[in-house]
Amino acid sequence: MPSAMIEGGDGPGKSQFICGFLGCDTRPFNPLVLALPRSFRVRLPTQGADGMPHLVAFALQELRERRSGGQVVKLRMAELLFVDVMRRYLEALPSGTTGWLAGLRDPLVARALALLHNAPAQVWTLDGLAAQAATSRSVLAERFVHFTGQPPMQYLRHLRMQLASRLLAEDGAKVSDVAAAVGFESEAAFSRAFKKVLGLSPDEWRRQRV
Repeated sequence: MPSAMIEGGDGPGKSQFICGFLGCDTRPFNPLVLALPRSFRVRLPTQGADGMPHLVAFALQELRERRSGGQVVKLRMAELLFVDVMRRYLEALPSGTTGWLAGLRDPLVARALALLHNAPAQVWTLDGLAAQAATSRSVLAERFVHFTGQPPMQYLRHLRMQLASRLLAEDGAKVSDVAAAVGFESEAAFSRAFKKVLGLSPDEWRRQRV
């Protein structure tokens, strides 16, 4: 489609809309997508430094000009705009809000989430996670459930299945290699856990995704 289209009548008013999208895996587990609002309006400050107008201006320039590497630049610009909007959304959340995004503002839950996402294949226990997050087992469990709606180890299990489903979609990926990559010592244990979460075996899941 062209980068600019004209719609509407002959009225004096004129509005410009710049549209785009980011694709992502939603199944079987994507806490960010589930936590997103249906819409979020960003109001830019009238004074002071703000990076958003510069990002939008640069994105418009890339849309108008055909230059080498343009597709890569536009993808990165879309990602930067998304991250900036998410930061603004987090800052605007009222106190007392729960949910995955609100958990990122809680120092303890944010540390625990970072630990799990940075090393999902590690042999985690609730005690070990609490120790690395510098808190007690009971406090971590309570705060984690309060914000994310599920215990840390259940969250980890779903996170591993999300990573596994992505790896299974790659050509030539062996189930045993995927199992090891997401922290399972045996293919059988991984297959049982995968089917428990998704309702399908790894091979059945892969056939459905092809």
